[in-house]
Amino acid sequence: MAVLLVAGSPTERSRSAVLLDAVAQRLQFRGVQSEKLLIRDLSPQALILADFGHPTISQAIGRVAKADVVVLATPIHNAAYSGVLKVFLDLLPQTALAGKTVLPLATAGGAGQSLAIDYALRPVLQSLGAKQILGSIFATDAQISISETGAYQLSGELGQRLDEAINTLITEVLPASLAHTRRFAPVHFSQVSCSV
Repeated sequence: MAVLLVAGSPTERSRSAVLLDAVAQRLQFRGVQSEKLLIRDLSPQALILADFGHPTISQAIGRVAKADVVVLATPIHNAAYSGVLKVFLDLLPQTALAGKTVLPLATAGGAGQSLAIDYALRPVLQSLGAKQILGSIFATDAQISISETGAYQLSGELGQRLDEAINTLITEVLPASLAHTRRFAPVHFSQVSCSV
């Protein structure tokens, strides 16, 4: 099971990155490994010019293709998700999320920005063919405190919502995704024996 965590913030230390780290820790605690893709580490020129041949772009698109679950984290500014995330999503093939489950995470200064997930991000994820988009997790800046050393603290209510989302991934989404790999080899009827 491949879980890809996509950081859509243009800054290194952001509250959306904190949410992504919290998801990674919760997944690891439950025995699920994940990989992180930081869009800000991709070549800016290749992103803007849609240079699909650039190594950082082609590798990033390949990582999305291999993932079964994609967790996207973005800050919300001016009622929209981040521009770097938008540019990256625009480079993905039209069916890039086909068969995948997506968990959107977003942060903003106030609760009034939360509708950007449903009205701006969710339609894009659907157009990319996402099989399932889980209930998004939105956090205000007040729900995430970050110290000078980079340590962070989530509010209890936010932590509980993250726990519930991870529980849904572990108990409902991941077992369904793994079902095709756990099938037994077909057995011909003549090889079946039954005792009463």
